[in-house]
This record gives sequence, C-alpha cells and structure tokens, in this order.
Amino acid sequence: MEEFLTPILANALSFAFEKATTEGKITIGLLAICSLVSWTVIINKSRQLSKAGKQSKAFYAAFRETRDPLELFRAKKEFEGAPAYEVYLAGAEEIAFQLDNNPVQVKGETRVSSASFESVLVAMDRTGGAESLALEKGMIVLSTAVAGGPFIGLLGTVWGVMETFSGIAIAKAASLTAMAPGVAGALIATVIGLFVAIPAMFAFNFMVTTIRHMTQELDNFNAELSTAIEHKYVDNRALADEVADAIRSLGIGRQEPVAK
Repeated sequence: MEEFLTPILANALSFAFEKATTEGKITIGLLAICSLVSWTVIINKSRQLSKAGKQSKAFYAAFRETRDPLELFRAKKEFEGAPAYEVYLAGAEEIAFQLDNNPVQVKGETRVSSASFESVLVAMDRTGGAESLALEKGMIVLSTAVAGGPFIGLLGTVWGVMETFSGIAIAKAASLTAMAPGVAGALIATVIGLFVAIPAMFAFNFMVTTIRHMTQELDNFNAELSTAIEHKYVDNRALADEVADAIRSLGIGRQEPVAK
C-alpha cells in the first residue's frame, strides 16, 4: 500500500502545478511570496520573544533583590531586549534628572516634588507603550496570512475550475479524463493557500498569548516601579507640614531676645 501511495503523493503536487492555468500559477506565486514573508516574521518574532522572555526574567529577579529602585541604574547593569528594563531605564533616568535639577530636602534626604514625579510617570508610560507596540510589530502580517491565504487560494481554484468547465463546454467532451487535469490544477491553489495559513495560524495564536502575558507583566512592573520610586524619592508630606518646614527653614517666627 505504501509503495503505491508514495509515488502518487510525491508526484501529485508537481502534476497539479503543471496542469494549473496561468492565472492559477500567478496565484500560487503570490501565495509563495506571502508564505516567505510570513515565515520571516515567524522566525524573527520567535527570536525576539524568546530573548525578551529570558532577559525579562533575569531583570525581574535582579530588580526584586534590591531595596533601592535606582540600585541597578547606578550599578549600570543592562538587560538588553527586556521590555521592562527599558521602562525601568526611562524612569530611572528621569528621576535621576529630577533629583539633580529639582531637589527637595526632607529631613536631610534629597527627594522630588509630586509635580516632578509626574514627569517620571509620563516617561515610564511613554516607554511602556512603545515597548508594547514593538512586541506587537509584525503580527498583522500573520493575521493577514491566516485570513487571506485560504481565500487567495480559493480564488485561484474557482478561476481554474471555471476555465476547466468552459474548455469542456467548448470542446463538448464532458468526460472525467478531460476534467481531471484541469480540476487538479485548480485545486493546488487551495492546497498552497492552506500551507500558507496553517503555520501562520499556530504561530499567531502562540505569539499573541505570549505577547499578552508580557504586556500584562509590563503593566504590573510599571505600577510596581512607580510605587517604589514614590516611596523612596517623592516628597509626600502634607501641605501643612511643607509650610511649617518652609517657615522653620526661613527662620520666620523666631523672636530675638530683647536687650535690657
């Protein structure tokens, strides 16, 4: 049985391609280009997500071992490829800038005001959005391959079947022998369309799940980092306390001793 099926399966595609019409071959060529682009995205995106996952895991572990949110920044440790590290770097650079240029002294400690802290949050949110977009980049190609591949193949098949039946009608020879080559040539377009769509579908579903997980982790880390920076470096005194400290620093209210 295997000896009988092997040559048939091996030669089926080549036979069908030979019998395909010009329109069918053009359709197959378009699908081949679509498949090439799709596999390029799959390979590149797989490498990107794999690196991002490994580097993010290492970064989260290193960050949570520290007590000071700027410790990794001051130690100049790098975790290239980790989206969370890019968010951390943007926040750390901004808070360091604010500490140097807009400091607030609170009981001998250098902090920043709530207004300055807002710029830190903006920098972190902006970088987080950019990293999320970078993770999703190229996914439209896979979704297009999944949705469009079978339909492009179906177009080639319908066109080929239409030409086959038109030729049979003109020749007035409605026999299986006359129909089979044309139908086989038409069906190969659908087969190639499915070859394009099926790998893209599995890759798309897996990658979307991975990206969603990474994006959720990124949002959680953004909140964690902003809380850590706020606790360590932001002046959260009540307004009355700020006014009282300002008065004390200016020496207002002190009464000079009256000379007798």
